[in-house]
Amino acid sequence: LRVVKFRRTGESSRSDEDVISGEHEIQIEGVRTELEPVELEDGAAVPKEFANPSDDTFLVEDAVEAIGFGKFQWKLSVITGLAWASNYAMEMMILSILAPQLHCEWRLPSWQVALLTSVVFVGMMSSSTLWGNISDQYGRKTGLKISVLWTLYYGILSGFAPVYSWILVLRGLVGFGIGGVPQSVTLYAEFLPMKARAKCILLIEVFWAIGTVFEVLLAVLVMPTLGWRWLLILSALPLLLFAVLCFWLPESARYDVLSGNQEKAIATLKRIATENGAPMPLGKLIISRQEDRGKMRDLFTPHFRWTTLLLWFIWFSNAFSYYGLVLLTTEFFQAGDVCSISSRRQEVKSKCSLTCEYLTEEDYTDLLWTTLSEFPGVLVTLWIIDRIGRKKTMALSFLVFSFCSLLLFLCVGRNVLTVLLFIARAFISGGFQAAYVYTPEVYPTATRALGLGTCSGMARVGALITPFVAQVMLESSVYLTLVVYSGCCLLAAVASCFLPIETKGRGLQESSHREWGQEMVGRGPHSPEVTRSNSGSQE
Repeated sequence: LRVVKFRRTGESSRSDEDVISGEHEIQIEGVRTELEPVELEDGAAVPKEFANPSDDTFLVEDAVEAIGFGKFQWKLSVITGLAWASNYAMEMMILSILAPQLHCEWRLPSWQVALLTSVVFVGMMSSSTLWGNISDQYGRKTGLKISVLWTLYYGILSGFAPVYSWILVLRGLVGFGIGGVPQSVTLYAEFLPMKARAKCILLIEVFWAIGTVFEVLLAVLVMPTLGWRWLLILSALPLLLFAVLCFWLPESARYDVLSGNQEKAIATLKRIATENGAPMPLGKLIISRQEDRGKMRDLFTPHFRWTTLLLWFIWFSNAFSYYGLVLLTTEFFQAGDVCSISSRRQEVKSKCSLTCEYLTEEDYTDLLWTTLSEFPGVLVTLWIIDRIGRKKTMALSFLVFSFCSLLLFLCVGRNVLTVLLFIARAFISGGFQAAYVYTPEVYPTATRALGLGTCSGMARVGALITPFVAQVMLESSVYLTLVVYSGCCLLAAVASCFLPIETKGRGLQESSHREWGQEMVGRGPHSPEVTRSNSGSQE
C-alpha cells in the first residue's frame, strides 16, 4: 500500500487530489472509506484523525483575517472610543477645570491643589497592573465592565464630597477605576485584522480629543450656573451609556481559546462573520495550549525580558514628557517667552499663596486650542506607522520632541514659541498612541492585558514625577528643566530602536510557547492559508 504526503497549497476550492490543511498522510491506491489508522511504508501508523482528508484546521488569527474589517468592527470602534472619551479623556480633563475652582472656592493652598491632581495618578498607577491581571485571568470584558462601573460610582459620589479630604479620597478611587480603561484597547486589538489594527488603534486618539472638547464645552455651560458638583455628576453619566453597551460586547475569542472555551470562541467568530457578511474559514478551530494567565513572571521570560524593561521606560518617558509639556505650556504662555520666565517666577513668589483666579472664557478657549493641537500628531503617526514600523515611529516622535525642547533655549517670540510647543505636543501624543499600538501586538494573549497594564502603570509614575520638574525645578532653572525633558526623550528614542521585536506586519501571538508563538510570521508557501476579505487581506 503506497502512502503519499501532501501539504495544503492555499487553494480556496478542492482539487481532485483533495487538498487539505497541514501535513497529512492519505491513501492514493485503494482509498479506504473508514477512518482507521493507515500504515506507512516503514511500518509506522498514522492516527486516524490525521488520515481524514477533510480535517482542516485554523487559528483565531486566521479567522479574524478571513472575516476582515466590517460592520462589527465599526460598532466596536465606536464603543471603544466611547470608553476612551468618557472614562479617560473627560475624567482627566476635569483635573484642569476642578483644581483652580476648588483653589478659589475652598481657599486651598497650592500643595493641596497639586495633590488633588496627583491622587488621581496614584490611583491609576496602583490599579493598572491589577486590572491587567483581572483581564488576563477572568476575561477582557469582565475587567473592563468592573472598571467602568467603579469609575461611574465614585465619579458621581465625588459631586457630593462635603470637604477636601472626602474629594481627595473619592478622586483617588476614580483614578483607581480609570486604570482599567487601557484594557478596552486590548479587547479592541484582538478583534482587528492585521492590516487595520494600527490605523484603528491610532484613531482612538480622535475620541480622546472629542472627549476633552466635550468636557470643556460642558464646563462652559455648567460651571457659571450649576457649579463644579454638577459638572462632576454630568461628566460621569456617559459612563452609564458605555456600561449598558458593554452587554453587547463579546468576550475576546483569543482569550476564550486560550482558556479552553472553544465553543464560545467559535460562536463569537460566527457572530462576527454574520455581522460582516463574510464566510467563516472551513475546518476545525485549533485550541491553544492552556497556560497560566496574568502571571508577572511571564513578562520577564528570556524572550520578553528586554522588551518589558524597554517598554516600561518608553511609557514612563511618554507620560513624563506629555504631561510635563502641558504644565510648561501654561508657564511659558503666561511669561510670554522662555527668557523672561525666571523673573516672572520671582514675582509670583512674593504673592500670597492663596491668590486665585477663576477660569475665564479665554482660558477655556486656550484649553480647546491645546487639545486640537494633538490632531496633527495623530495624522502624522497614522501616515508613517505602517510605512516605517512601530519602533521607528516611536523613536522619531521622541527625537522631534527632544529637538523642539532644545530650540526653546533660544529667546524666541510668542508666535515661534507657540509653533514649537504645538509641534512638540503633536509628536509626543502621536508617540504615545504608537506605544498603544505596539504593546498589545508584542505580547501573547496570555499576558497581553497584564503587559499593557504594567506599562500604563509606569506611565502614571512619569505623570506623578513630572510636576516636580515642570513646576518646582522650573523655579530654579528653566534650562535645566528643558535639558531633563530633552535628555529623557533622547534616551527613550534609543530605547525604541533597541526593542528586540518589530510588530509591523505581524499577527497577534496566541501563546507564549515557541510552537504556538509564531502565528502569521514566516509562514512558508506550504503553510495553511485562509481566504481573506479585501479589507483584511495581506499584501
